[in-house]
Amino acid sequence: MTALFIRRPVMTALVMIGILFFGAVSYTRLAVSDLPTVDFPTIQVNANLPGASPETMAASVATPLEKQFSTIAGIDNMTSSSGLGSTSITIQFSLDRSIDAAAQDVQAAISQTLRSLPLGILPPSYRKVNPADQPILYLTLTSKTMPLSQLDEYGETFMAQRISMVPGIAQVQVYGGQKYAVRVQLDPTSLANRGIGIDEVASAINSQNVSMPTGTLYGINKASTIKANGQLQNAAQFRQMVVAYRNGAPVHLDEIGQVLDDVENNKVASWYNGDRSVILAIQRQPGTNTIEVTDNIKRLLPLFKAELLRALTR
Repeated sequence: MTALFIRRPVMTALVMIGILFFGAVSYTRLAVSDLPTVDFPTIQVNANLPGASPETMAASVATPLEKQFSTIAGIDNMTSSSGLGSTSITIQFSLDRSIDAAAQDVQAAISQTLRSLPLGILPPSYRKVNPADQPILYLTLTSKTMPLSQLDEYGETFMAQRISMVPGIAQVQVYGGQKYAVRVQLDPTSLANRGIGIDEVASAINSQNVSMPTGTLYGINKASTIKANGQLQNAAQFRQMVVAYRNGAPVHLDEIGQVLDDVENNKVASWYNGDRSVILAIQRQPGTNTIEVTDNIKRLLPLFKAELLRALTR
Protein backbone atom coordinates (compact mmCIF):
# COMPACT_ATOMS: atom_id res chain seq x y z
CA MET A 1 0.00 0.00 0.00
CA THR A 2 2.81 2.39 0.86
CA ALA A 3 4.53 1.69 -2.46
CA LEU A 4 1.57 3.19 -4.33
CA PHE A 5 1.92 6.52 -2.51
CA ILE A 6 5.70 6.54 -2.98
CA ARG A 7 5.41 6.00 -6.74
CA ARG A 8 2.65 8.66 -7.11
CA PRO A 9 3.72 11.74 -5.12
CA VAL A 10 1.18 14.05 -6.80
CA MET A 11 -1.73 11.78 -5.87
CA THR A 12 -0.39 11.51 -2.34
CA ALA A 13 -0.22 15.32 -2.00
CA LEU A 14 -3.77 15.73 -3.35
CA VAL A 15 -5.13 13.07 -0.95
CA MET A 16 -3.43 14.77 2.02
CA ILE A 17 -4.75 18.19 0.96
CA GLY A 18 -8.26 16.73 0.65
CA ILE A 19 -8.06 15.18 4.11
CA LEU A 20 -6.86 18.47 5.62
CA PHE A 21 -9.59 20.43 3.82
CA PHE A 22 -12.46 18.18 4.90
CA GLY A 23 -11.01 17.93 8.40
CA ALA A 24 -10.92 21.74 8.72
CA VAL A 25 -14.51 22.07 7.45
CA SER A 26 -15.75 19.34 9.81
CA TYR A 27 -13.94 20.93 12.78
CA THR A 28 -15.82 24.19 12.36
CA ARG A 29 -19.14 22.31 12.44
CA LEU A 30 -18.48 20.26 15.55
CA ALA A 31 -20.94 20.78 18.41
CA VAL A 32 -19.33 22.19 21.55
CA SER A 33 -20.64 20.81 24.83
CA ASP A 34 -19.25 20.07 28.28
CA LEU A 35 -21.29 16.87 28.58
CA PRO A 36 -22.43 14.27 26.04
CA THR A 37 -26.02 14.45 24.83
CA VAL A 38 -27.86 11.99 27.05
CA ASP A 39 -31.62 12.17 27.60
CA PHE A 40 -32.28 11.07 31.17
CA PRO A 41 -35.98 10.30 31.74
CA THR A 42 -36.41 12.64 34.70
CA ILE A 43 -39.55 14.38 35.98
CA GLN A 44 -39.70 17.16 38.56
CA VAL A 45 -42.84 17.72 40.65
CA ASN A 46 -43.43 21.04 42.41
CA ALA A 47 -46.06 21.80 45.05
CA ASN A 48 -46.78 25.06 46.88
CA LEU A 49 -48.67 25.79 50.08
CA PRO A 50 -48.29 29.50 50.98
CA GLY A 51 -47.23 30.08 54.58
CA ALA A 52 -46.34 26.47 55.39
CA SER A 53 -43.05 25.75 57.17
CA PRO A 54 -40.43 23.42 55.62
CA GLU A 55 -41.31 20.76 58.21
CA THR A 56 -45.00 20.93 57.29
CA MET A 57 -44.20 20.74 53.57
CA ALA A 58 -42.00 17.69 54.11
CA ALA A 59 -44.47 15.82 56.35
CA SER A 60 -47.83 16.80 54.84
CA VAL A 61 -46.98 17.28 51.16
CA ALA A 62 -43.72 15.59 50.17
CA THR A 63 -44.28 12.35 52.12
CA PRO A 64 -47.75 11.50 50.68
CA LEU A 65 -46.55 12.27 47.17
CA GLU A 66 -43.40 10.18 47.58
CA LYS A 67 -45.41 7.21 48.90
CA GLN A 68 -47.65 7.34 45.85
CA PHE A 69 -44.75 7.84 43.43
CA SER A 70 -42.96 4.80 44.88
CA THR A 71 -45.65 2.57 43.34
CA ILE A 72 -44.60 3.61 39.82
CA ALA A 73 -42.45 1.07 38.00
CA GLY A 74 -39.01 1.87 36.65
CA ILE A 75 -37.84 4.49 39.18
CA ASP A 76 -34.06 4.58 39.69
CA ASN A 77 -33.99 7.20 42.43
CA MET A 78 -36.19 9.87 43.96
CA THR A 79 -35.11 12.95 45.93
CA SER A 80 -37.06 15.79 47.48
CA SER A 81 -36.33 19.15 49.06
CA SER A 82 -38.75 21.30 51.06
CA GLY A 83 -38.63 24.99 51.87
CA LEU A 84 -40.93 27.71 53.09
CA GLY A 85 -44.23 27.10 51.31
CA SER A 86 -42.82 24.84 48.59
CA THR A 87 -41.50 21.36 47.96
CA SER A 88 -39.75 19.85 44.95
CA ILE A 89 -39.53 16.14 44.14
CA THR A 90 -37.19 14.86 41.42
CA ILE A 91 -37.88 11.40 40.00
CA GLN A 92 -35.31 9.74 37.73
CA PHE A 93 -36.39 6.68 35.79
CA SER A 94 -34.33 3.96 34.16
CA LEU A 95 -32.99 4.75 30.69
CA ASP A 96 -35.27 2.19 29.04
CA ARG A 97 -38.41 3.84 30.43
CA SER A 98 -40.44 6.06 28.11
CA ILE A 99 -40.57 9.61 29.51
CA ASP A 100 -44.08 10.16 28.11
CA ALA A 101 -45.45 7.02 29.78
CA ALA A 102 -43.70 7.97 33.01
CA ALA A 103 -45.26 11.43 32.88
CA GLN A 104 -48.72 9.87 32.59
CA ASP A 105 -48.02 7.68 35.63
CA VAL A 106 -46.83 10.71 37.61
CA GLN A 107 -49.96 12.67 36.67
CA ALA A 108 -52.16 9.77 37.79
CA ALA A 109 -50.27 9.51 41.08
CA ILE A 110 -50.70 13.24 41.73
CA SER A 111 -54.45 12.98 41.08
CA GLN A 112 -54.77 10.12 43.55
CA THR A 113 -52.84 12.00 46.24
CA LEU A 114 -54.78 15.28 46.03
CA ARG A 115 -57.41 14.08 48.52
CA SER A 116 -54.78 13.52 51.22
CA LEU A 117 -52.98 16.84 50.78
CA PRO A 118 -53.66 19.85 53.05
CA LEU A 119 -56.49 22.23 52.25
CA GLY A 120 -55.47 25.36 50.38
CA ILE A 121 -52.54 23.75 48.57
CA LEU A 122 -51.99 24.72 44.96
CA PRO A 123 -52.37 21.67 42.69
CA PRO A 124 -48.93 20.07 42.24
CA SER A 125 -47.42 20.44 38.79
CA TYR A 126 -44.74 18.45 37.00
CA ARG A 127 -42.39 18.95 34.09
CA LYS A 128 -39.88 16.87 32.17
CA VAL A 129 -36.29 17.84 32.93
CA ASN A 130 -32.83 16.71 31.91
CA PRO A 131 -30.08 16.93 34.56
CA ALA A 132 -27.51 17.39 31.78
CA ASP A 133 -29.22 20.58 30.55
CA GLN A 134 -27.45 23.26 32.54
CA PRO A 135 -27.66 26.96 31.62
CA ILE A 136 -24.99 27.97 29.12
CA LEU A 137 -25.22 31.70 29.86
CA TYR A 138 -26.41 33.95 32.68
CA LEU A 139 -27.55 37.53 32.12
CA THR A 140 -27.78 39.77 35.19
CA LEU A 141 -30.00 42.87 35.29
CA THR A 142 -29.23 45.57 37.85
CA SER A 143 -30.22 49.22 38.09
CA LYS A 144 -29.75 52.00 40.63
CA THR A 145 -32.66 54.03 39.26
CA MET A 146 -35.28 51.56 37.97
CA PRO A 147 -37.36 49.63 40.55
CA LEU A 148 -36.81 45.89 40.61
CA SER A 149 -40.43 45.24 39.62
CA GLN A 150 -39.99 47.24 36.40
CA LEU A 151 -36.62 45.59 35.79
CA ASP A 152 -38.24 42.17 36.21
CA GLU A 153 -41.03 43.08 33.79
CA TYR A 154 -38.49 44.25 31.20
CA GLY A 155 -36.43 41.07 31.63
CA GLU A 156 -39.36 38.63 31.48
CA THR A 157 -41.58 40.26 28.88
CA PHE A 158 -38.95 41.63 26.49
CA MET A 159 -35.55 40.03 26.95
CA ALA A 160 -36.61 36.48 27.82
CA GLN A 161 -39.15 36.29 25.00
CA ARG A 162 -36.70 37.74 22.49
CA ILE A 163 -33.93 35.35 23.56
CA SER A 164 -36.32 32.39 23.32
CA MET A 165 -36.67 33.15 19.60
CA VAL A 166 -32.93 32.62 18.99
CA PRO A 167 -32.31 29.30 17.18
CA GLY A 168 -31.04 26.65 19.57
CA ILE A 169 -32.59 28.10 22.75
CA ALA A 170 -34.63 25.67 24.86
CA GLN A 171 -35.88 27.97 27.62
CA VAL A 172 -35.03 31.05 29.66
CA GLN A 173 -35.47 30.82 33.43
CA VAL A 174 -35.73 33.84 35.73
CA TYR A 175 -33.97 33.77 39.12
CA GLY A 176 -34.85 36.30 41.78
CA GLY A 177 -38.06 37.35 40.01
CA GLN A 178 -39.69 40.50 41.39
CA LYS A 179 -43.14 40.71 39.79
CA TYR A 180 -45.07 43.80 40.85
CA ALA A 181 -47.92 43.34 43.33
CA VAL A 182 -49.84 45.40 45.88
CA ARG A 183 -49.32 44.11 49.42
CA VAL A 184 -51.98 44.67 52.08
CA GLN A 185 -50.83 44.31 55.70
CA LEU A 186 -53.89 44.38 57.95
CA ASP A 187 -53.89 45.64 61.54
CA PRO A 188 -55.69 43.11 63.81
CA THR A 189 -56.57 45.82 66.34
CA SER A 190 -58.22 48.02 63.71
CA LEU A 191 -60.15 45.04 62.35
CA ALA A 192 -61.39 44.06 65.81
CA ASN A 193 -62.45 47.61 66.71
CA ARG A 194 -64.59 47.83 63.57
CA GLY A 195 -65.84 44.26 63.67
CA ILE A 196 -64.42 43.38 60.24
CA GLY A 197 -63.11 39.92 59.37
CA ILE A 198 -60.18 39.10 57.11
CA ASP A 199 -62.46 37.17 54.78
CA GLU A 200 -64.63 40.28 54.41
CA VAL A 201 -61.58 42.31 53.36
CA ALA A 202 -60.49 39.65 50.87
CA SER A 203 -63.98 39.48 49.40
CA ALA A 204 -64.10 43.26 48.99
CA ILE A 205 -60.73 43.32 47.22
CA ASN A 206 -61.73 40.53 44.84
CA SER A 207 -65.13 42.01 44.02
CA GLN A 208 -63.95 45.58 43.46
CA ASN A 209 -60.81 44.79 41.45
CA VAL A 210 -62.32 43.34 38.27
CA SER A 211 -62.25 43.98 34.54
CA MET A 212 -65.09 42.33 32.68
CA PRO A 213 -67.76 43.20 30.06
CA THR A 214 -70.95 44.74 31.41
CA GLY A 215 -73.28 44.32 28.45
CA THR A 216 -74.12 45.47 24.94
CA LEU A 217 -76.18 48.37 23.61
CA TYR A 218 -77.95 47.52 20.36
CA GLY A 219 -78.77 50.40 18.03
CA ILE A 220 -80.38 50.61 14.61
CA ASN A 221 -77.13 50.50 12.69
CA LYS A 222 -74.53 49.32 15.20
CA ALA A 223 -73.99 47.60 18.54
CA SER A 224 -71.70 48.90 21.28
CA THR A 225 -70.10 46.75 23.96
CA ILE A 226 -69.93 48.31 27.42
CA LYS A 227 -66.97 47.41 29.58
CA ALA A 228 -66.66 48.48 33.22
CA ASN A 229 -62.94 48.71 33.94
CA GLY A 230 -62.66 48.53 37.70
CA GLN A 231 -59.15 47.09 37.82
CA LEU A 232 -56.84 48.91 40.23
CA GLN A 233 -53.23 49.42 39.21
CA ASN A 234 -51.25 50.55 42.27
CA ALA A 235 -51.33 50.90 46.04
CA ALA A 236 -52.63 54.48 45.95
CA GLN A 237 -55.80 53.32 44.20
CA PHE A 238 -56.27 50.40 46.60
CA ARG A 239 -56.01 52.66 49.67
CA GLN A 240 -59.31 54.39 48.84
CA MET A 241 -61.21 51.13 48.39
CA VAL A 242 -64.31 50.87 50.60
CA VAL A 243 -64.16 47.59 52.50
CA ALA A 244 -67.34 47.90 54.58
CA TYR A 245 -69.74 50.37 56.19
CA ARG A 246 -69.89 50.92 59.93
CA ASN A 247 -72.41 53.28 61.53
CA GLY A 248 -73.28 54.57 58.08
CA ALA A 249 -69.68 55.60 57.34
CA PRO A 250 -67.39 53.88 54.79
CA VAL A 251 -64.29 52.09 56.04
CA HIS A 252 -61.40 52.47 53.59
CA LEU A 253 -58.66 49.91 53.18
CA ASP A 254 -55.90 52.22 54.46
CA GLU A 255 -57.83 52.70 57.72
CA ILE A 256 -57.38 49.06 58.74
CA GLY A 257 -53.82 48.42 57.57
CA GLN A 258 -50.94 49.38 55.33
CA VAL A 259 -51.20 49.21 51.53
CA LEU A 260 -47.79 49.06 49.86
CA ASP A 261 -46.33 48.85 46.37
CA ASP A 262 -44.39 45.59 46.60
CA VAL A 263 -43.69 42.32 44.75
CA GLU A 264 -45.49 38.99 44.69
CA ASN A 265 -42.82 37.16 46.72
CA ASN A 266 -40.51 39.37 48.74
CA LYS A 267 -38.75 36.32 50.23
CA VAL A 268 -36.99 35.59 46.93
CA ALA A 269 -33.98 37.69 45.92
CA SER A 270 -30.72 37.59 43.99
CA TRP A 271 -27.62 39.76 44.20
CA TYR A 272 -24.79 40.63 41.85
CA ASN A 273 -21.70 42.34 43.26
CA GLY A 274 -23.69 43.32 46.32
CA ASP A 275 -26.60 44.86 44.36
CA ARG A 276 -30.10 43.43 44.03
CA SER A 277 -30.63 41.95 40.59
CA VAL A 278 -32.78 39.80 38.31
CA ILE A 279 -30.96 36.91 36.61
CA LEU A 280 -31.85 35.22 33.32
CA ALA A 281 -30.55 31.65 33.00
CA ILE A 282 -30.46 30.49 29.37
CA GLN A 283 -30.54 26.81 28.36
CA ARG A 284 -29.77 25.48 24.90
CA GLN A 285 -31.48 22.70 22.96
CA PRO A 286 -29.73 19.29 22.82
CA GLY A 287 -27.38 18.87 19.88
CA THR A 288 -26.80 22.58 19.23
CA ASN A 289 -23.45 24.32 19.20
CA THR A 290 -22.93 26.07 22.54
CA ILE A 291 -20.49 28.65 21.17
CA GLU A 292 -22.72 29.54 18.21
CA VAL A 293 -25.81 29.90 20.40
CA THR A 294 -23.92 32.05 22.91
CA ASP A 295 -22.57 34.32 20.16
CA ASN A 296 -26.09 34.81 18.76
CA ILE A 297 -27.31 35.88 22.20
CA LYS A 298 -24.44 38.30 22.70
CA ARG A 299 -25.33 40.02 19.42
CA LEU A 300 -28.67 40.98 21.00
CA LEU A 301 -27.10 42.69 24.02
CA PRO A 302 -26.63 46.11 22.32
CA LEU A 303 -30.33 46.04 21.36
CA PHE A 304 -31.35 45.26 24.94
CA LYS A 305 -29.10 48.01 26.29
CA ALA A 306 -30.49 50.63 23.91
CA GLU A 307 -34.08 49.66 24.71
CA LEU A 308 -33.40 49.83 28.44
CA LEU A 309 -31.84 53.27 28.11
CA ARG A 310 -34.92 54.49 26.24
CA ALA A 311 -37.13 53.15 29.01
CA LEU A 312 -35.10 55.02 31.62
CA THR A 313 -35.36 58.34 29.76
CA ARG A 314 -39.16 58.21 29.32
